[in-house]
Amino acid sequence: MAKSCFLQFFNISFIFFLGVSLFCNTNANDEERRVYIVYMGSRVEKATYQTLAVHFNMLQQVIGETSVRDVLIRNYKNSFNGFAAKLTDQEAKGLAGMNGVVSVFPSTTFYLQTTRSWDFIGFNETVKRNPTMESNVTIGVIDSGIWPESESFSGKGFGPPPQKWKGVCNGGKNFTCNNKLIGARFYTGDSARDDVGHGSHTASTAAGNSVKGASFFGLAEGTAKGGVPSARIAAYKACDPSGCPSEKVLAAFDDAIADGVDLITVSLGGLSPLNFTVDTIAIGAFHAMEKGILTVQAAGNTGDFDDFGPTPSTSPWLLSVAASSIDRQFISKVVLGNGETATGLAVNSFTLNGTKFPVVPGENVANDYCDEDIARKCGNGCLVKELVQGKILLCNEFWGIKEAVELGAVGAIVFNSLNDTVPRAEVVPLPVTALNRDNFTVVDTYVRNNKTINPTAEILRSETIKDPDAPRVAYFSSRGPNALIPDVLKPDLSAPGVDILAAYSPIVSPTEYPQDKRQAKYTVFSGTSMACPHAAAAAVYVKTIHPDWSASAIKSALMTTTSFIEPNSQVNPTQGLTLSPGNINPVKAINAGLVYETSKEDYIQVLCSIGYTSNIIRIISGDNSSCPESSKNVSARDMNYPSLAAQVPANKTFKLEFHRTVTNVGSANSTYKVQVSQNSKHSLNVTVVPEVLSFKSINEKKSFNVTVTGEGFEEFDYVATDLVWSDGSHMVRSPIVIHSYTFNSNTLQ
Repeated sequence: MAKSCFLQFFNISFIFFLGVSLFCNTNANDEERRVYIVYMGSRVEKATYQTLAVHFNMLQQVIGETSVRDVLIRNYKNSFNGFAAKLTDQEAKGLAGMNGVVSVFPSTTFYLQTTRSWDFIGFNETVKRNPTMESNVTIGVIDSGIWPESESFSGKGFGPPPQKWKGVCNGGKNFTCNNKLIGARFYTGDSARDDVGHGSHTASTAAGNSVKGASFFGLAEGTAKGGVPSARIAAYKACDPSGCPSEKVLAAFDDAIADGVDLITVSLGGLSPLNFTVDTIAIGAFHAMEKGILTVQAAGNTGDFDDFGPTPSTSPWLLSVAASSIDRQFISKVVLGNGETATGLAVNSFTLNGTKFPVVPGENVANDYCDEDIARKCGNGCLVKELVQGKILLCNEFWGIKEAVELGAVGAIVFNSLNDTVPRAEVVPLPVTALNRDNFTVVDTYVRNNKTINPTAEILRSETIKDPDAPRVAYFSSRGPNALIPDVLKPDLSAPGVDILAAYSPIVSPTEYPQDKRQAKYTVFSGTSMACPHAAAAAVYVKTIHPDWSASAIKSALMTTTSFIEPNSQVNPTQGLTLSPGNINPVKAINAGLVYETSKEDYIQVLCSIGYTSNIIRIISGDNSSCPESSKNVSARDMNYPSLAAQVPANKTFKLEFHRTVTNVGSANSTYKVQVSQNSKHSLNVTVVPEVLSFKSINEKKSFNVTVTGEGFEEFDYVATDLVWSDGSHMVRSPIVIHSYTFNSNTLQ
């Protein structure tokens, strides 16, 4: 977990800006060089094609007298074709014009997007399982590494790795794998050991062993377990505290695919969507898809940004996961000197042992140079240490915690406006309670009231309570629609991602504050990073019950069996789609009834429809795929996707056609009838032909057409409804979303 003021300001675990990694060389001739990725599409299978020689020759043509070995960083040759090198802009342009090159682009830095959760979604230890099949599945975790000594990754009771496993344990010095953690590689640092904590957390959420008595210093005590605890784990460390350089992420994909993982989970991404030919996660996921491997990606944590930031996870061939809340909240109460109590949110493991301490508002302990409004917020550099020490600091902003820690306060009472939306708690380094507006007013009135002499308070240790409003989509979770392909809905679904307890690295502080010297084996995080491994485990679970299902069938089953979540009424539609496609339900997913299967050819057709040329398509696909002239008139919304979406002009009536094909995976003899839910927000008419689908065998396919007409609505708005096929025992739900969102060039990078 990167330790930065940015995290403190936004109060979100693992939300980072997308930046550019610049690599400098002390040699004056290399001052203008930076890392570029040269993507050359699919792996060339010809025996006469010498990958390394080709890469060397290409570089030599553009770098002149400079040694290739001085600039070449990495070859991608196991699962696709390309390389990373330190180049000048001019050299990069020279490579971009060569035959066989899809794209040349600067390395960007992706960042990490960050018990009770499985029980909450009905996926407890009593559900139907196939332990033998589960232990034959390997999850590839591309993240910040893993803590191999954690009980969550113990190999006790596991047999040898699956026979199909081709990977290695290259974890570095003092790093040992076992029959649970069967593979490890690192692309940053000197080992695969997790020096951030994030990778251990996500890996254990997906496939950690059941560990009884796990807690965060006694809070949320219970059994910590992954969704598929019998599955194997392979860790690929591409991230460190500064982020995840994209050339290293791509290297992890290259190895993971070749190693034989069954699924890849990536809880990382950027701030903005990237075009597919420069998005290394999209590139890696495409080549994983070619091998039948599903990639699951965190949707991003830009949901609370003032300027609408659509999800950066846009590729139709991967599963994009939003974050939702669970029915457990961490609360922290403050008892005031007048006997009143205010309740806030925090993961506060500290106790003041019944002692009340003086409470001082920021403006009363400020220096002479600080603006009063900033002082009330406890702004950086505004407060006098000697006046803060030994007291509880009252701040009008959440970032006041930083000043409280650094200046030696006993505790802090802070205002957090985000607690008025979907509550989430932050692990804190001292006694803290973060209050919503109403509760903060109670404290503010008491402390800042001129009649109160020497106000005091005690901040109590946190406790957990039940949240009756769960699940709700988290305020930080990135929203749709899809900025790259507006006619393909993203995110695909939501999963638990708020206040998740899972494994951690004991060498890393549980907060971003260096003053916090605690060590924890388990900790609490929030973010779409936490939702992603929940969905990954659910996908593996479906695969263990239906090993013959394709990756797209598994994805479809997860998407069409989600549980409905009410749209967030506190979010303005101009800030993105306020609805969730639905919350994941693994138990229902194994009995999906019907699935929408999507092939590599379908994805290529989508690429054709958005302007990719036949030449580029052939390089990417590694076969004779092409874009027929007719593809110019084909819309991406005709891809056989489980959801139905379309972008329409604002304030104009519309008529849209969708074509879909479903495959019967339920009962051999079954009849499904269509239902379309009513929508009162805008006038929307939906016609489905035929209205009845009759099947006589398993794997039989049936097609149908959907016509949607409606009145125009304002720009940056949407209308949604649900199309449901039901045979009386299965409910196959597909959201229909028509929107008028538009995106300028600044939205895409």
